[in-house]
Order: sequence, then C-alpha cells, then structure tokens
Amino acid sequence: MSEIIGVIGSGTMGNGIAQVAARAGYTVVMRDVSSEFLERGISAIDRSLQRDVDKERLSTEEKQSILGRIQTTTELEELREASLVIEAVTEDLAVKTEVFKALDRITQPETVLASNTSSISITRLGAATSRPDKVIGMHFMNPVPVMKLVEVIRGIATSNETYEKVRGLADKLGKTALDCNDSPGFVSNRVLMPMINEAVFTLYEGVATRESIDGIMKLGMNHPMGPLALADFIGLDVCLAILNVLYDGFGDPKYRACPLLKRYVDAGWLGRKTGRGFYEY
Repeated sequence: MSEIIGVIGSGTMGNGIAQVAARAGYTVVMRDVSSEFLERGISAIDRSLQRDVDKERLSTEEKQSILGRIQTTTELEELREASLVIEAVTEDLAVKTEVFKALDRITQPETVLASNTSSISITRLGAATSRPDKVIGMHFMNPVPVMKLVEVIRGIATSNETYEKVRGLADKLGKTALDCNDSPGFVSNRVLMPMINEAVFTLYEGVATRESIDGIMKLGMNHPMGPLALADFIGLDVCLAILNVLYDGFGDPKYRACPLLKRYVDAGWLGRKTGRGFYEY
C-alpha cells in the first residue's frame, strides 16, 4: 500500500492538494464536514483531470487511477494512518487550532501536521499540539495543480527532520519549495496583500477605474492579472482576513484594510465565488 497523505478541507485549495498528491502516486484521504462539500471537491478534481485528458497530457485510464487513489470521509478518525496531514480549512486561527488539536489526538505520534495557511502563525498552531516539532507550513498557491511554488514555513519549534520530510514531499509533488521563517503573512502575502490593498485604495479614492488600475499593473508591471481581478480570484474575504493578520501581527497602520474592501465583504461580494467582487462574474 502506498503512503497515505491526509487532506483536511475539500475546497479550492484542499481538492487541488489532493489532486497533485494522488497524481504523484500517494493514497489520499480527503476529509470535510459534509458529503456535499466532498462531492463538490471530487467533481472539481474530475474536471481538472479531464482538461488534461482533452489536451492529451493524461490518458483516461490514468485519470481513473488518480481518482481511485482519493478516498473521501467526513470522519477525522479516518486519517489515523496518514504519515502526513495537510490542513486546508478556512483562514481562521480558532478553526485551524481546533483542527490541529483534533489531529494531534487522532494521528500517530510520528505524523507530520502541515498547514496550508496563507498568513497564520505556524508557531501558534504548533503550540496547540503535543508535537510542535512536527508542525510546519506548506503554503500552496492557487490553482494548486498549475502553480509550482510551495512556501515552506518553519515554526520556532519545527525540527529539521520535519522540514526535510516536507521538502521531499514537495519535490515528489513536482513543486518548488522555497523557505521562510514564521512571520505574519510569510513572504508571499506580506508583499502581495499591501499591493492589492493599495489598488483598492486607488479605486476607493477615485484615482482610476478598476479597468485602468488592473491594466496599468498588467501592461506596466507585466503582471499576468491585475490586483483587483486577483483579489476577486483569491476571495475578498480571504484578502481581508490576511490583512487583519498582518495588521494584528505588526501593529503597523500600513496594513490597515481599505474601507471599500471591508464594505464589499460585508455585502457578501467576495469575488468570483459569489459572482461579484470588484468585477461581475
């Protein structure tokens, strides 16, 4: 039997991580709170793999065997035999802490517990367990099957052994692992979110239209996607949560979220996933 990778959460990031792990030959147990969410996650994986079949990058048989390596469950106990579990639930410290406490009770003592958090302290998540040396950040980029980067974040107590295991896994998944130490927003979002926030401020202050702001960044800075369209892709609620982590972590007013971003989140205009954000979908 192949090594088992656990994935907590079957949303955009969770199902993407499950897909790349199964494609790399691992047995995957993907857990979520409802079978409806799991069905949605498997459908997303099916569609993603089918695109590769259509482009002749994958055979129909290979697609079926990849899907066959993914088991779904609503029970955390089903992750008992996993050698490594990657958490990909909502970007909320309280929610993630509860997941890590539960995984600490359920999994084998040697199991590595990784978080796909985009901003939350790995040190704090590790401290919620009896194995902080085996807790680490594996921040995948969206969309997971396409993007090469995994930001690997060591908490204050993360051991070299845990770090080497996760680097090895990233290699097997066909990803490039780049390191950073535990700090609010790590590198990716500490640099990205203030840029997105500043773009929202320029819209809020009437400096330019959304099309101009995104067009200037795409044509002038060679960004593949403008910052407002990118915010819609990430989810405005996620952007706001990360900015709040940065603001709380550093106490620096430069990270304060633009009032327009807060207003859109209050309205439920969260971007692509709700059909409306800075653009309409």
